Order: sequence, then C-alpha cells, then structure tokens
Amino acid sequence: MTGFGLSTIHDEQSSVTVEIKSLNSKFQDFSFRAPKPLADMELEWRNWLSEKLERGKINFSIEYVKSDKAEVKQTYNKELFVAYYSELKKLADAVVAPSYDQIFQLALASPEVIQNSGKEDFPSSEKEKIKKAVLQAIELCDQFRVTEGKVLGEKIKTNINAIDGLLKDVEKLDPLRIEKIRSRIKTNIAEFFKGESFDQNRLEQEIIFYIEKLDINEEKVRLKSHLDYFLKIMEAKESNGKKLGFIAQEIGREINTIGSKANDAEIQKHVVTMKEELEKIKEQLNNVL
Repeated sequence: MTGFGLSTIHDEQSSVTVEIKSLNSKFQDFSFRAPKPLADMELEWRNWLSEKLERGKINFSIEYVKSDKAEVKQTYNKELFVAYYSELKKLADAVVAPSYDQIFQLALASPEVIQNSGKEDFPSSEKEKIKKAVLQAIELCDQFRVTEGKVLGEKIKTNINAIDGLLKDVEKLDPLRIEKIRSRIKTNIAEFFKGESFDQNRLEQEIIFYIEKLDINEEKVRLKSHLDYFLKIMEAKESNGKKLGFIAQEIGREINTIGSKANDAEIQKHVVTMKEELEKIKEQLNNVL
C-alpha cells in the first residue's frame, strides 16, 4: 500500500501542485493539507481517493498559486468604522485612557465593518485544472502501488516456492523416518525382553498404532493444497489480502503439526526453515490490500 504521486500543472493564470503519499494501514485514513479557498473541494477529493486507493494512511497536499497580480479581496464599511471608532474614543476619554492605540483594532474588528471575508471565487477553468492535477496524482500513486505490488508478489511467490521445496524434501525423508522408528522400536523391545517370549502379533499391532499416531501424510497433502491455493488467490484480480492472511494461518497450522508429529531431527530442521519462510510471508501480507 505504499505509494507516491506528484502532479503539477502550470499556466499563465496559476500553478497547481498535488502530492499524495500512501502508507500501510488496515483502514482508510485521510489527511488533507490545502489552502483555505480550496477547502470546500475536500469531500470531492476524498471520494476520488476512496474509489481508487482502497486502504492505507493517505496524506494529500495541494498548493495553488495564482500567477496574476494580487487583488484586495476585502472591503470595509468606512462610515460604520468611523462611528465605532468615535464611540470607543468617547469611552476612552471618559476613563482618561492613556492611549488610543487599541481603539483602531477594536473598531476594525467590530461587527459588519469588514464586508468581505476574502473567499476565493474560482472560475470553472481553474476548478477543472485542479481536478486534472488531483486525478493525475491519484493515478500516479496507484501506479506506484501496482508496481510495488508486483515486486512484493514475486517475493511472496519465492517464499511459497521455498516452502514447497522443503515439503518435497520432507516427503523424501518421511519413509526413512518411518523405517528408523520401526527399527528403533524393535531394537528397544528386544533389549527390554532380553530373550523372554512375547506376543509378536501384539507387538506388530502396537507398532502400527504408534506409527499411525506419527503419520504426517494428511498434513503433507493439506499443506501442498494450501500452498497451491495461496498462489491461485494471488493471481486473482480482486483484493484478497485478508484471504491470503487466512490461508497463511492454515499453512502455519499444518507446518506446526508436521513438526510436532514427525519426531525426527532432519524433518524438524526443514520445519524450522518453513516457519522462517512463512514469517516473511506474513510480514509482507501487511502490505497487501
């Protein structure tokens, strides 16, 4: 969700510069910085941003500078000002005030003396220029996010493929693990009984029951299925960041179960590496919509 867009439009009438920065966030969080005369356009900007940038902490700033000469945007009611000033001066004389310095400011700030608040009236051509600059900046920010998303996607695919490769190694080690367990149990039984008779069939049943408890075939199949599904969801056009997060949780559950049931040092090494790759994926998923 990290993105950046900068757009500038300059002509004889004015110069407009729009800058948009997007950072990672679970929700849409907007921050606007704009000149007062443009404040009434904020709702429109917010709608455009919401439509294009689904999530993120988005900082929006716009600068607008007119190229023509400055004009006085405020007018004053001279007669009313003089009347206020005269009355205030009488009050000051009544209490023998030492100075009239503040009377001017008080009279100027009196009701209805200032006739115009100085609000800027924008012609339609200027509003269109501002709209064009804003939409350009939004598009550039979105393109930035798309480009970063492709790079991020390749990294995540690399991590998924690494887990898949480790799973293939585990599948090769699993038959050897079973044979080692069987051999170890028989050796231990033989040493324990030391030539005494025992029920061979019952022993075989117990060994089979024990090995079934250590069987990881179902976990291997489910893990492979989750990895394939993860890659499939990544290729979808819709935003699936939350779904990918859920699948990552299921991948982690199968990896943990393989580790706990395998009871084998070599397989456990592969499980640890799988967990490392999965943690990298989870960190990167915070940046996925």
